[in-house]
Amino acid sequence: MCYTRRMKIYIRYFASLREITGRGEETLDVPEETSIATARTELIARYPGLQPIMQRCISAVNRHYVDAETLLQDGDELVFIPPMGGGVLREDRG
Repeated sequence: MCYTRRMKIYIRYFASLREITGRGEETLDVPEETSIATARTELIARYPGLQPIMQRCISAVNRHYVDAETLLQDGDELVFIPPMGGGVLREDRG
C-alpha cells in the first residue's frame, strides 16, 4: 500500500469570495507538495461560483505574494485576493 502524506492549509476568503463560499475561512486537507494552482482547482470544484473570479485573484501565502506554482507547506495560510473595484473618480479642477 502506498500512503500519501497529507497536510492542512488554512484558506481565508475576502469580499466576493466570502459571499460565494458563505464563509470567511476554512481548513483544506491536501496531499504534500500541493501547489496553489492545485488548491485553487480543488476550491473551484467545491464552489463552482468561484471560477470566474479566482482566475483574476492574486495569491498570498503567510502574507507574502506568490505565484500559482508555489508549493504549499503544512500549516500555511493561503489567501486569494480578488480584484477590487469601486471608488469615485474626481475631475481635476485645477
